[in-house]
Amino acid sequence: MPHKFNPENIGLLIGNDRMNELNPAQFLIENGLKKGMSLADIGCGPGFFSIPAADIVGMTGIVYAIDIHDEMLNKLKERRPPKNLKIIKSKESLIPIEDSAVDFALLVFALHEAEDKPIFLKEIKRLLKRDGSLLLLEWEKIVEDKGPPFAERLAKDDTKGLIETTGFTIQGISNQNPSQYKIKAQK
Repeated sequence: MPHKFNPENIGLLIGNDRMNELNPAQFLIENGLKKGMSLADIGCGPGFFSIPAADIVGMTGIVYAIDIHDEMLNKLKERRPPKNLKIIKSKESLIPIEDSAVDFALLVFALHEAEDKPIFLKEIKRLLKRDGSLLLLEWEKIVEDKGPPFAERLAKDDTKGLIETTGFTIQGISNQNPSQYKIKAQK
């Protein structure tokens, strides 16, 4: 069973080191998030991506910040998110959002933590509108001091296979940096 990120380390998720490695607003804009869109940030943690996403989509859009951990969601609430950000407590593969509700699903460093990856991806696909997009960021299958243990990381090809098996169409795969890769897919 894969381990989940320990909420006691929540500060790592919104600290300056993370911001220096990855500017969330720039990342989202570069990958297609626009004003008026709806986004599901699945495994949102304390809102590293959710809050900038809410600014990008503006008041004509909506961001669903979804997590299984109360500690993460409580920290997000403390950060006073904008009104177009809806905080949702979820189970891993049962997300309480209606079918075809979002344009864009964001899955950052969460797939490797899922117990049943195909069911988890199918649940994400259910949330997406007909031509909705999935943007996934994961850790390269390498040994390093940061990130999850090597045994829990997913090789790029394995992640690609999981996504395709779930019925998504891969639009692109690239290295985000030496430690991380991203995959864009469409429903």
